Amino acid sequence: MSLTEVAFAKGHGTGNDFVIVPDLDGCIELTDAHVRFLCDRHRGIGGDGVLRVVRTAQQPDFAELADRAEFFMDYRNADGSVAQMCGNGVRVFALYLREQGFVESTNLTIATRGGLRTVQVNDDGTMTVDMGPATTPRVRAIPVVEVGQRAWPAVGVLVPNPHAVVFVDDLADAGDLRVAPVVVPPAVFPDGVNVEFVVLHSPAHVSMRVFERGVGETLSCGTGACAVAWATARRDDHVGSSSIRIDVPGGTVHVREAESGHLLLTGPAQIVASGRVSLPGE
Repeated sequence: MSLTEVAFAKGHGTGNDFVIVPDLDGCIELTDAHVRFLCDRHRGIGGDGVLRVVRTAQQPDFAELADRAEFFMDYRNADGSVAQMCGNGVRVFALYLREQGFVESTNLTIATRGGLRTVQVNDDGTMTVDMGPATTPRVRAIPVVEVGQRAWPAVGVLVPNPHAVVFVDDLADAGDLRVAPVVVPPAVFPDGVNVEFVVLHSPAHVSMRVFERGVGETLSCGTGACAVAWATARRDDHVGSSSIRIDVPGGTVHVREAESGHLLLTGPAQIVASGRVSLPGE
């Protein structure tokens, strides 16, 4: 079995943690098995996903964005699957770029599979990410989330990751989120879905738990927080009225919907470790 040694860093945004692999020139081929190893909390580094740092010009499918974003965030879920975006991950990614001296600006643009994302570094050290607008699934059926013998109607939201937002009386209603909740009909989310369970405290304050596809329950989810804010604002017709505070198991983030319809996600990020690791061969 061959081993390839690579550099890594570890970071998190409100407990949603990531293994960062710098690959500026696009020379490292991270297989699904490599990603699973890196995210393994017992045999690898441990994380909810992997952020590969690569120059956009080295990503053939996105090279046309290189004149607007020098760096591309290649995000992979813990099971190796590809995701379009990660709101907590993009803050960690931006912080890594700044700490490594790859960028100096407090306002930067990052290319992702979900499009370009601008990140503003705030005076208090938090970061605000323009997550773009939310949309709804093409299939107009109301999704239903089932946990055991209970079921709730959900709000389908794309940010652009797919989300099913459920309002419940108690976060314990979500049950054991190591197992994916059942969401029907499957045609609404043919590629799987993240599920958010939400308790409404006020029109501007909610708490949530989340099951992330390809991962399981995580301490936070940035696109999920945006989906929850979007659904909450439309629940009582408070669109654009204020920033919504969202408490997650790993901390607190805030989401504001701009007049343009773009969702602005604000939260912290932290790099906690760095080193080198040997990737197992196939």
